[in-house]
Amino acid sequence: MFNLFHKIPSVSPREAAEKISESNSGFIDVRTREEYDTAHASGAINIPLGELQGHIDSFRKFDMVYVICATGGRSGRAAAHLLGEGINAVNVSGGTSAWREEGLLME
Repeated sequence: MFNLFHKIPSVSPREAAEKISESNSGFIDVRTREEYDTAHASGAINIPLGELQGHIDSFRKFDMVYVICATGGRSGRAAAHLLGEGINAVNVSGGTSAWREEGLLME
């Protein structure tokens, strides 16, 4: 079976943190509100995966949308969906767990 995730572009948490601050980018966390409220990558806005479709048009203004979750699975699916909608999106590999391990800012 073809694995769609091999075609989803991804970046390391550190690369995402650098690029988000340098460009016209969106940064979304697709975890549940409870997960997000516990701790999240600094600057990420929470749009749970199940609610993503209702926000598609709000992402069109960005040159790139960085997508993060806990470990990279849900954000990979979200990035694939955004790409399918014609929106430039990239998965933050390793998710919030890797973001924290890199010592990047958390809220």
